[in-house]
Amino acid sequence: QVQLVESGGGLVQPGGSLRLSCAASGIIGYGTVGWYRQAPGKQRELVAAITNFGSTNYADSVKGRFSISRDNAKNTVYLLMNSLKPEDTAVYYCNTAILQPLSSQPDFPWGQGTQVTVSS
Repeated sequence: QVQLVESGGGLVQPGGSLRLSCAASGIIGYGTVGWYRQAPGKQRELVAAITNFGSTNYADSVKGRFSISRDNAKNTVYLLMNSLKPEDTAVYYCNTAILQPLSSQPDFPWGQGTQVTVSS
């Protein structure tokens, strides 16, 4: 049974950085994993994805600022977020995804997510 547990969120000033973690027991063997986010009043969107072999893809809104990585031995996926902007404020989730084209394909129940708030 796959369980997704996101952590690492918090309050950060514009221009700051955060690293999110997704403990994904059982999901790593399924291939491509992505980070999604949902801002208040908006639909959930996929912002980054990574395959089992380390290939990555990003939404235009985060390209050059966010970096996704994974440690298969630890069943963990990370999202390093730099140069954060107020519009990055959202609850962040992980789940399966499609790399090319970058597309949502969440195959498992959502975790609780982790709140990221970018504000001065």
